[in-house]
Amino acid sequence: MISNIIKFRRAVFPVQYNQVPISKKQILEVLEAANWAPTHKRTEPWRFKVLQGENLLRLGSFLAEKYKETTTNYSEFQYNKLKENPTKASCIIAICMQRDLKESLPEWEEIAATAMAVQNMWLQCTEMKIGAYWSSPGLIKYMHEFFNLAEGERCLGFFYMGNYDELPAEGFRKSSIEDKTVWL
Repeated sequence: MISNIIKFRRAVFPVQYNQVPISKKQILEVLEAANWAPTHKRTEPWRFKVLQGENLLRLGSFLAEKYKETTTNYSEFQYNKLKENPTKASCIIAICMQRDLKESLPEWEEIAATAMAVQNMWLQCTEMKIGAYWSSPGLIKYMHEFFNLAEGERCLGFFYMGNYDELPAEGFRKSSIEDKTVWL
């Protein structure tokens, strides 16, 4: 039942991943779910770049070195975390958005559609018992230096994926939906 999958969806972080690989077939299944997200004017703005193997090492090195180059408050701990976290994942999918070059609709709608695609990915991962986590570090603004992005395309974050052994903690909300709803 979809409501159970929605309620069970959790962020599963790279430190929780085991080293059991995720197959290309599984990744394609997750990406196919993304492709069915709602999109205004059928712009389908989501774009994805799949990183595995050596490219995870390259990404970690890029992020760590870019952090070292740009930070005013350097931390060796943060440097090492940025370098090592990508290698803990079986796969990282860079979440990108291709802006409609005619700007025929507001940018927020393109971002929202891309976020809906990611939610579909997350729900598909949950159904498949694959851990996932959407990270959007401040360094994301430099990803045009790492990826060959098209005109109008920008990176919105990283979707980490990995198999895991320990079930995520039970979810909760700080307040009920009734506290967040006004009936007119």
